[in-house]
Amino acid sequence: MTVRVRFAPSPTGHLHVGNVRTALYNWLFARQKKGTFILRVEDTDLARSERRFEEQLMEDLRWLSLVWTEGVDVEGEHGPYRQTERFDLYREYAERLLNEGKAYHCFCSAQELEQERQRQLAAGQPLRYSGKCRIVPPRKARRRVQEGEKAVLRMKVRVGTVAFEDIVFGPLHIECSEIGDFVLLRSDGSAQYNFACVVDDTLMEITAVIRGEGHISNTYRQLLLYEAFGFKPPHFAHLSTILGKDGSKLSKRHGATSIDEFRQQGYLPVALVNYLALLGWAPRKEGREILTLEQLIAEFDLSRVHRSPATFDWEKLNWVNRSHLKKLDRSHLTELVTPYLQGRAWIPSEPSPEIKHWIGDVIEAVFKYLNKLEDVLRDAELIFDFSPEKNLSETHVQEVLSADGAVEVIREFHTRVQQHQSLDLEAYKGIIAEVKEATGQKGKNLFHPVRVALTAQSSGPELDKLVCIFEQGSRLELPVKILGVKERVQAVVEHL
Repeated sequence: MTVRVRFAPSPTGHLHVGNVRTALYNWLFARQKKGTFILRVEDTDLARSERRFEEQLMEDLRWLSLVWTEGVDVEGEHGPYRQTERFDLYREYAERLLNEGKAYHCFCSAQELEQERQRQLAAGQPLRYSGKCRIVPPRKARRRVQEGEKAVLRMKVRVGTVAFEDIVFGPLHIECSEIGDFVLLRSDGSAQYNFACVVDDTLMEITAVIRGEGHISNTYRQLLLYEAFGFKPPHFAHLSTILGKDGSKLSKRHGATSIDEFRQQGYLPVALVNYLALLGWAPRKEGREILTLEQLIAEFDLSRVHRSPATFDWEKLNWVNRSHLKKLDRSHLTELVTPYLQGRAWIPSEPSPEIKHWIGDVIEAVFKYLNKLEDVLRDAELIFDFSPEKNLSETHVQEVLSADGAVEVIREFHTRVQQHQSLDLEAYKGIIAEVKEATGQKGKNLFHPVRVALTAQSSGPELDKLVCIFEQGSRLELPVKILGVKERVQAVVEHL
């Protein structure tokens, strides 16, 4: 049997981590089995669904390389792939259940249902519909609907149990008495989620449904519908919840959760996919965690997905992203970082080859501090936005300046730097040797004050690289003025 899976988001907001992990596992499963990955948009929530969210989620999936082979905006034999374009189908199948006595019209008002709910809460009973309208004769019910009375269509849930074997959670079951007669069609004729889902999954020939564990309760209802129609249900695999470090469900308060936010911060798509794959799954070979898309496809195994919740770990995500950044060559890394520098108006919109080469030097200087691309704005700020008046007052800088001989080193360094029209690496090293001899300082007692003199900071990139960057940058035509070594040291001395 050909494997057919689907990712079916609702366009009511941005894609978040849980959505994308679901999409990824479906995509990996389909690719590994040489099957079909379908994108279906479940937009029956008319009040909250927006086309802009649909467009954004498709852009996010493409950015992650999770491209669908059938579905929205792709030709396929099982369309349309938006649920709002399938209402006639839902009404057709609902009529079938109604005619077979497996569904009935319910005329209870929202007020009546709320009163019933409050009585159940007060009595400590499960919240479910009482079945009050089951006794309304079908002919009478149809006549009331034809006369314009508002009614929803409910499933007539049988007695007994519903059970299934979940690929991740194993055998699961529930008593039908805990479910209650659930709504199939709303009073306006639009389909509820569980009903539309069963019709769509059947007609689209879905063979496996892979989704979050929050849908387990929906699966019981859907199995009752498969049974009522006489349809063969797909296999089910429910994925455990993703938690924040505090043990609560991952949410906005834990940091970025939408894919657009991760993208803006400069996480590589391959790294994000790599990390999300590890949230609830692990390769067979222990310690093998940095994987390409091709390697993930080859190694992914749905039976190895964990049933215990996964914890989102920012440090591990940063490590994975950094590992993938290391694989990029200088030109590719420069291309990716350039828009961030342009966003601060630090470099021109169309940099010359000379500026591009210099940007590459800047990136190499700060690279070991980068976990994601936007970190370059923090770590390269000392190059583009030199602020001794602000930075010299910081605690760590003051600790360096208060050390014995530190100010003497800076003043000696300043005196010798001023004797040079410009500096190259060789001249800089000569000055360092002279300052060392003149002050008797060495090691950190020499280089920490020199760093303060050059950057007004107590730590940062290698000084040998920075000296060359300062000097070369001062000769480039950039939107901001890059100070050379002489100007920098002069500014620091003036603020001591």
